[in-house]
Amino acid sequence: MTLRLRSIITVSLTVLAALIVFVALVVPEGIGRLKPGYWVPGAFLRLPIEAIVGAAVLLIVPQRLRKPAALLIGGGIGVLAILKIINIGFLTVLARRFDPVLDWPLLGDGYNFVTETSGTPAAVAAVAGAIIGSIGLVVLLAWAVLRLSGLAARHRRIATRAVPAVTAAWVALALVGVTLFPYAPVASDTTAVLARTTLANIPRSLQDQRSFAAEAADDPYATVPPAQLLRALRGKDVVIGVVESYGRSALENPKMAAILDPALDAANSRLTADGFKSRSGYLTSSTYGGGSWLAHASFQSGMWVNQQQRYRQLTSGAGNRLTLTKAFHKAGWDTVAVEPGNKHAWPEKDFYGYEEVYDSRNLGYKGPQFGWSSMPDQFTLASFQRTVYSRPHRGPLMAEVTLTSSHTPWAPQPKMVDWDQVGDGSIFGPMVNNMTEDEVWKSTGKVRSAYATAVGYSITALTEWATRYGSDDLVMIIFGDHQAAPRVSGVDASHDVPISIVAKDPAVLDRIAGWGWQDGMRPDEEAPVTKMDAFRDKFLTAYAAPLGTKSPH
Repeated sequence: MTLRLRSIITVSLTVLAALIVFVALVVPEGIGRLKPGYWVPGAFLRLPIEAIVGAAVLLIVPQRLRKPAALLIGGGIGVLAILKIINIGFLTVLARRFDPVLDWPLLGDGYNFVTETSGTPAAVAAVAGAIIGSIGLVVLLAWAVLRLSGLAARHRRIATRAVPAVTAAWVALALVGVTLFPYAPVASDTTAVLARTTLANIPRSLQDQRSFAAEAADDPYATVPPAQLLRALRGKDVVIGVVESYGRSALENPKMAAILDPALDAANSRLTADGFKSRSGYLTSSTYGGGSWLAHASFQSGMWVNQQQRYRQLTSGAGNRLTLTKAFHKAGWDTVAVEPGNKHAWPEKDFYGYEEVYDSRNLGYKGPQFGWSSMPDQFTLASFQRTVYSRPHRGPLMAEVTLTSSHTPWAPQPKMVDWDQVGDGSIFGPMVNNMTEDEVWKSTGKVRSAYATAVGYSITALTEWATRYGSDDLVMIIFGDHQAAPRVSGVDASHDVPISIVAKDPAVLDRIAGWGWQDGMRPDEEAPVTKMDAFRDKFLTAYAAPLGTKSPH
């Protein structure tokens, strides 16, 4: 190897080391949530204070400690870089940061999602890649800092003079407040802030487990006698239709609303023609972009379940909460869950209070899978009609039906067929070729169109089922569990989701007259907003008294 080639390799490796450390320190967590028109290179035109402090430390420590210090600093930057990457993913999908104390169980749910959408080999490969990549990133950054520390030691005089000058430049930029990228000032302290906030949040997260358990145990409805529960709904069949990813943005984004509004108008007309009336408002979901089970738990329990640890605490029996389903069961209703997305046993059914659970294993579907959704919503509802709703019951029926056709990735998509032709679902077979996930996800516009179409399909299927099969005593609660991911809902979108109560008996809707909800299934921007965990108490209070008496709310 010639001297010139060796010199080129040496310089190249040093430049590479500097680039690796620089990117790890300055890349902002919000890089994955860009709004159109932002200048992406501005995210990297930054001066990291961590590099300045690290250089100063390596210049100060004795020579015998320089190598261990460099490895420690580099490894620490690597760990923080991994945490930053995880945060980028969480912000992009769930619009919040990763909690290293409470959110580890979500990684298992992510594995299950990849398994269900891409198969076990892909999930195993993803886990292996994440582990190898994480170890490799820590090692790479440790090597990079070690190499740069050697360079600084060889040119100690220049480095010693450069550190104060660069520090002065950083202070000047910080005072002026120069920013070329949202929430990412040129005077960067991204990694230092990440380390400080992560450490500060650990005791808060640990305390959260204790305070949440105490809150769960304090349930004023837990001791209410069965005779006093839901008296205003005696004799009514109550169906809760949960529309996956149905968020407020679907109604307020002009391009998505142009697709969804006709479906909602048709649903309103269909319901009205059959004697149904509806009123609608908004709930603020406890989750965003995913984590549907957190929203279900908040809606049912009256607790703000926005973390996986809270969900596990609650569903494992914390406080013995009275869920809405348990309230119906105590008051004499038969309780059934229809969860087509479930492919395994569901231990949480006992917490919620369901007597029977129907899922992908026993709904009888023989057709193809549509993306994540095991079956089209129309089949789910047809199977529910055949196996549950049409059969005799000991008392009135309370059922929660989760509609999964509007779950990401929104491709391929089913279409409505004649209800008499649904059968075992084979009729949906040719529809899996109507679009591919790769085709839909080529652009934000295509993703949003596919999403709005999927939500419209879910609403259509549910309202067609109600008008075709629903009795005069049917009451429906229809709501979205959470907004779709930011790419669909928009950066900084709210956590609000639409909710409607639908019934033929006007006395049922009279009970919620004081809520200020609007007529029809399409709430506008002035519609009232209620936190999702407040719904249980409002609902139980509104329907506590017999029909014909005035509700206290």
